[in-house]
Amino acid sequence: MEKKSSKEITEILARVEEGDDLAMAALLPEVYSEMRALAGSYFRNERAEHTLQPTALVHEAFVRLAGSAGASWESRAHFFAIAAQVMRRILTDHARTKKASKRGGGQERITLSGLLTPPNLTMQLDLLALDEALTKLSELFPRQGRIVEMRFLGGLNEKEVAHVLGVTTRTVQREWRMARAFLRLELKSGTES
Repeated sequence: MEKKSSKEITEILARVEEGDDLAMAALLPEVYSEMRALAGSYFRNERAEHTLQPTALVHEAFVRLAGSAGASWESRAHFFAIAAQVMRRILTDHARTKKASKRGGGQERITLSGLLTPPNLTMQLDLLALDEALTKLSELFPRQGRIVEMRFLGGLNEKEVAHVLGVTTRTVQREWRMARAFLRLELKSGTES
């Protein structure tokens, strides 16, 4: 099966938006391998018995994306930006559930070093700390929060992020640097407390 171009995927997404059920069925094979690679990067350095596996993450994310009423994706890049947000929520919810099930804490640590990590941010992070730092960043600087989600969690390149946000690539580069510095400080201060 020949892989479709970004333009062809965008056309499928437009058909999905119009309510074409066959288009949703056609979408999964076209985006599955990229979503699976993205999910695999989350777990690359994790222990084998981790309770949530990449395939389950992809399936759960796709089910949520397919079931979202009135979903509207402008392009392939926009779809993957939303997919990154959905995967982040699933992973955060999973980490919270695991933490809650363990009496008195003992947070599960999830390594995110397999991702497109910012320099000096390849240390082992716990997902809840990352989520808190990203939430704080998004409250202060919403666009920087979106850039981090798309680059760090979604694997989009600067040009794709710029397209989704409607800004220049230079703006994405500048705000990406500022967001990395913010997260570095937040995550560092969180490990020192």
